[in-house]
Amino acid sequence: MTHPASPAPIEVSMMFEGISLDGSLTVPERAKGLVVFAHGSGSSRFSRRNRFVAEILNEAGLATLLFDLLTSDEEDIDLRTREFRFDIELLTGRLIGVIDWVSQNATTAGFAVGLFGASTGASAALGAAAARTRKVAAVVSRGGRPDLALRHLAKVRAPTLLIVGGEDAVVIGLNQQAARYLQAEHRLEIVPGATHLFEEPGKLEQVAKLTRDWFLRYLSGS
Repeated sequence: MTHPASPAPIEVSMMFEGISLDGSLTVPERAKGLVVFAHGSGSSRFSRRNRFVAEILNEAGLATLLFDLLTSDEEDIDLRTREFRFDIELLTGRLIGVIDWVSQNATTAGFAVGLFGASTGASAALGAAAARTRKVAAVVSRGGRPDLALRHLAKVRAPTLLIVGGEDAVVIGLNQQAARYLQAEHRLEIVPGATHLFEEPGKLEQVAKLTRDWFLRYLSGS
């Protein structure tokens, strides 16, 4: 089914716990669900890879929210010290706050919510899914570090797709380890010939298609 061209993103500010996080929200006409993106260490809502995946989801009729896990001041500090990018509990708490925000926002409150996490953002996504089992309907991890959220994994109820590059041997092992802790439906998808960032020709497209199909299945019943 062909969907109309996606509308331009709306820039939003999400206020909670005394902070404001900036995000880019795209809601196609007759959207089937909402996917919230949690970027990896040292990245932002302007991540080229995440925005590419988001565009594929928008074309399939899914709304997307890409947001910054850190405030601008924290990002400046992190660029110098890297003290926030691996603070998984902080990042998880921020993502939980965003899930609560979209659940109350007039534009997004009615959507089933999926979480897409890359690198350390995947551990935050799984931790948030464990904390918000009634709100999170599906999770996708791209080149993620679910091993950093081991203590949360048994509480995750959302169907979870773990995508790893076939040449990313260390991360494959970490994902295999984490998968043993997941009690929810889950699948480990290894993309042949891809390294950690899926920079090889056609590999990010494969990630986007796997992600699209997973979220369409669990967010819209397609």
